[in-house]
Amino acid sequence: MRKLITLIFIFGLLLSSVAQEKSMSKSEIQTFKENVKASAKSITTIKSDFTQYKHLDILSNDIETNGHMVFKSPNLVKWQYTKPFSYSVIFKEDQLLINDDGTKSNVDIGSSKLFKNLNELIISSIKGDMFIESDFNISYLKSNTYYKATFIPKEKAISNYIAQFELLFDKTNAQVFEVKMIEPSQDYTRIVFKNRVLNTPVSNAVFTH
Repeated sequence: MRKLITLIFIFGLLLSSVAQEKSMSKSEIQTFKENVKASAKSITTIKSDFTQYKHLDILSNDIETNGHMVFKSPNLVKWQYTKPFSYSVIFKEDQLLINDDGTKSNVDIGSSKLFKNLNELIISSIKGDMFIESDFNISYLKSNTYYKATFIPKEKAISNYIAQFELLFDKTNAQVFEVKMIEPSQDYTRIVFKNRVLNTPVSNAVFTH
């Protein structure tokens, strides 16, 4: 009986947590977008730790990796994975620079509209400045602690790879603290940022092999 009561209590908490998300009114959406854009406009650099969770339906547990992300305006991004393996990816102009534990390679993304769009999505997600109604169907929710924007790509070239993605914004500073990218198969990647530092000097040398 005690176990049953505990399960009912936990289930009730879960339902309460889900119910906390509510649709935003038009005026709330407008204010939210203005706050996010104002915050993004003030950002020149970002340094942040992150934990990435890769969910695959065929696996019982998510694949967890840890690393560090560096962004420098307008379009330099480096993802440095440190645990459980060493791997880095740099988006630089029209190049994707990869360092797989010392094995280096370059990929030209300039000729691929898909890679260009994905790169723009990544940069915009980091900055939280991506409310482009012409490219996405966007819905907005709120909870007691965060705002949530869900984006469904209108372009088939993107939707073939990303069915939708979700951004969670901290209510106190209108900055993104979690990104979730859902594939058409419903597998997904969830990235949670922490220890974020804004607008400190970042050398361009960071964005080299």
